[in-house]
Amino acid sequence: MSNPETTRTATVDAATLRELIASGRPPRLLDVRTPAEFETSHIPGAYNVPLDLLKEHREELRNHLNEDVVLICRSGARAAQAEQTLAGVGLPNLKVLGGGMMAWQAADAPLNRGAARWDLERQVRLVAGSIVLVSILGSVLVPGLKWVAGFIGAGLTFAAVTNTCAMGMLLGKLPYNRGASCDLDTVVGQLRTGPTAGQRASR
Repeated sequence: MSNPETTRTATVDAATLRELIASGRPPRLLDVRTPAEFETSHIPGAYNVPLDLLKEHREELRNHLNEDVVLICRSGARAAQAEQTLAGVGLPNLKVLGGGMMAWQAADAPLNRGAARWDLERQVRLVAGSIVLVSILGSVLVPGLKWVAGFIGAGLTFAAVTNTCAMGMLLGKLPYNRGASCDLDTVVGQLRTGPTAGQRASR
C-alpha cells in the first residue's frame, strides 16, 4: 500500500514531451497501464511495464534505466505511484506525463492504436457504481445491504486520500486487462538495445 505523496512529483507536459522525443536523446517512456489499455493506444516507442509489475521488479528495472525516464498512465495517478516506487530505489531523473494519455490525445500527438477496450478507471467506476446501486436497491428487502454501499464509499474515499486503488489493482489482474504478454527479461533486453515502438513487459 502506497503512502500519500510527500514531495511534489516532477511532470512534463505533452508538448514538451513531443519535443524531447523528437530530439537526439529522447527519454525512456514507461507506460504503467494494463496491457489491454496499452494495446488500445500508446505513445510510439513506449515500453509497457504495468504498475504491479514495476513495483515487483523495481530493483531490476533501476539497473537498466540510466537516462531520463517519463512515466505514463491514463491520467497521471498511476504514473505518480510508479515515480514514488522508482525514486524509492534511488532512480533519478524521473518525470510523469502531466495529464497522462488523456492530455497526450487532447494535444493530437502521435499514437499507435489497436482494438479499443475500456480503460481501468472506467471499469472501476462501472463496478463501484453497480455495487452501490444494487446494494441500495437490495436494501429495500435486506436492510443490511446498505452497509455494502457504505463500504464501497469508504474504499473510494481511502483510494483518493492515499492515491491508491485496491479495486483497480484487482481488476487489472483479470484476463480482460492482461492482453498479450511477454516476460520482463524481454523488455530488459529492449531497454539495453534502445527504444522501439510499443514494447511490452508482463508476467
